Amino acid sequence: MRADTSPHFFEWLESTPLASGIRQSLWAYPVLEITHIVGIIMLVGGAFLIDLHLLGFSRNLPFPALSRYLLAWSAKGLLLIIPSGILLFMTNAASLASDPTFRLKLALLGIAGLNAWVFHKLISRRIESTIQPNLPSAAKISAFFSVIVWLAIIACGRLLAY
Repeated sequence: MRADTSPHFFEWLESTPLASGIRQSLWAYPVLEITHIVGIIMLVGGAFLIDLHLLGFSRNLPFPALSRYLLAWSAKGLLLIIPSGILLFMTNAASLASDPTFRLKLALLGIAGLNAWVFHKLISRRIESTIQPNLPSAAKISAFFSVIVWLAIIACGRLLAY
């Protein structure tokens, strides 16, 4: 967005009745935070378990079955994270939009999404028929990268709270 219109948009967003109502409610903001955290647990927990498997832990579990099971939970986590995150952002949009930590978090989320897309479109197809000890190096690199990026995203989220 252009610098001259962005502040006005974020100020407007923050002043909407919905954002004001969330800020003024005794329960709305805490419920949204809890919903966001539960979604993070579901999304990132599933991603971590898949990543740990790819890094050599729990080798006795077949990747295709583990991945199908955990990805379903991760997808449900996204359904909690996205709307709760947007609503939380709306309550403090003007200051968050200019916060370098928030911008870093958004950039890291984009990187995590791109890493997941590359993994699922290009790398995981080669794993479906591969026995665990013979995982492609790209799968292990993607898993390690995923863990690092998600830890950084979580750290940014926590830093924004203080």
